Amino acid sequence: MKGDLELSFDATQPPAASVEELNDLCDRAEDHREPGPVIIHVAGMPRPGWSKGLTVGLVAKWERVVRRFERLARLTVAVASGDCTGPSLDLLLAADVRIVAPATRLLLSGAGGGTWPGMAVYRLTQQAGTGGIRQAVLLGAPLDADRALALNLIDVVSEDPAGALAGLGDAAGAMDGAELAIRRQLIFEASSTAFEDALGTHLAAVDRALRREALS
Repeated sequence: MKGDLELSFDATQPPAASVEELNDLCDRAEDHREPGPVIIHVAGMPRPGWSKGLTVGLVAKWERVVRRFERLARLTVAVASGDCTGPSLDLLLAADVRIVAPATRLLLSGAGGGTWPGMAVYRLTQQAGTGGIRQAVLLGAPLDADRALALNLIDVVSEDPAGALAGLGDAAGAMDGAELAIRRQLIFEASSTAFEDALGTHLAAVDRALRREALS
């Protein structure tokens, strides 16, 4: 661990430990008073036979804590290198900002005779469209860094992830956490909500912004 809001995540650890570790990070992020991003450095791949003994209940706990991370009232950042798969891929796709090393590949884990059908499939499809990720989901084909960048699944490919992180400092602290969460939710809902239904929510956000501006 590198700081209160920074975590080195090891995807080789048991699933229950991953749930506990990520919940702990979210607790710290929600309690922390100073501005700044939540940063996760993801590494490692699930060990062979990782799904044996896994239960649907434990998978549900993992998916819920990833969703908790995804909705934190802070900017979230994931940094990856090497093959990014399993829980590491879940966290990368749930982060607001994704920074990867040039040799990074995104791929789904295998289990039960096919690729793992967890919520990474949902996020890949929502974020890149069906055409861009079909082979990755159906055949387990890896997405290299250039392809992932072209599909907007990642934001930065850099030999110097630390330098890319340093450039986020000011921006990450500039926006109020509640305001960031509101705008993120508007993004989440845009692809599944008709314009007429979305208008009221956006106008409410506009009204909130105008009121805050008037008080500043």
